[in-house]
Order: sequence, then structure tokens, then C-alpha cells
Amino acid sequence: MSIATQTGDDGSTSLLFGRRVPKTHPRVVANGACDELNAALGMARAFCGFEDVAARIEAIQRELVDLMGELATDEADLERYVAKGYRCVDVGMVDALTAQIHDLEERERISFRHWATPGASRESAVLDLARTACRRAEREVITLGERGLRVNPEIVRYLNRLSDLCWLFARWIETRQGLA
Repeated sequence: MSIATQTGDDGSTSLLFGRRVPKTHPRVVANGACDELNAALGMARAFCGFEDVAARIEAIQRELVDLMGELATDEADLERYVAKGYRCVDVGMVDALTAQIHDLEERERISFRHWATPGASRESAVLDLARTACRRAEREVITLGERGLRVNPEIVRYLNRLSDLCWLFARWIETRQGLA
């Protein structure tokens, strides 16, 4: 099967389980923003010279695949999604990000005292770009809910926490590079 299915030539796309919707559907827009976030995190990981940070980013990227699968599922198909064994974003995933934030704040003494201007290093700049992509993804997911469509509230919490973590990762890298 080719990636060029041509089924989207009419401006529509499929959600999981085959439901066709316009490519401008809020669920597709939110999912696309999360996909861009994942790509930005991939760039951050590729540029990152610190294996421990890169490993954390990769683990988050894997969770984003789950998050995007859940977002790409129409509410009428959510039971089917869960029955197939796919993972939904849960409190534990949010708590794990919160724990990383607290660890960086306490162990590494990285804190939010003032705003940082992106670009101190290539690695931190890409993480700041990922942070802004994360905030946009968060806004698109919130918009999805505001339009009356099902949104797992843990997805919003996850993205909110992830944007904070991206900011801290960028500052942590700058600190390790002697740039903070």
C-alpha cells in the first residue's frame, strides 16, 4: 500500500476506525498540532548532546503517539479504541511529567525567575520551539472541547505540563553548557 492513497484529495481524511471528516475538522487540527509538536521534539532530540535529556524526550514522543491516537478517535469509537488495547492519557502520565519538573527544580535548581530569550544554544532553542508548539497544541485541544467534542481532560493537563517541562529542559541544557 502506498502512502499516496489519494483518498484525501477531496479535502477529507480518516479518523481511527475509518470515519471520514474534513481536514479542517477540529479533531484533525488538534491532532496535527500534536504531530508538529512531536516533530519539534524529534528535532530537539536529534540536536541534543545530552543522552539523559534525549532519552526523556524520546519517552515523551512515544507517549505523544498514544495521545494522538486517542485524539484521532471519534467519541463513538472510543470504547473500540480501548478494547483494542490502545492507551488513553491518564493521571499517571501527567504525574510522571510533574515529577520530572519537580526533580529539575529541586535537584538541578532550575527555576522560573524571569523569562528566557530563546537562542542561547541550538539545543535549547529547539526545545523552546517545541515548547511553543506544545502551547499551540494545547490551545487546539482546548478548542476541540469548546466546540462540544469529547476531550480527555488529562490530555490538556499533559500538554500543559509538557510545555513547562520543555522550558525547564531548555534552561537545564543552557545551565549544563555554562550559558545560564
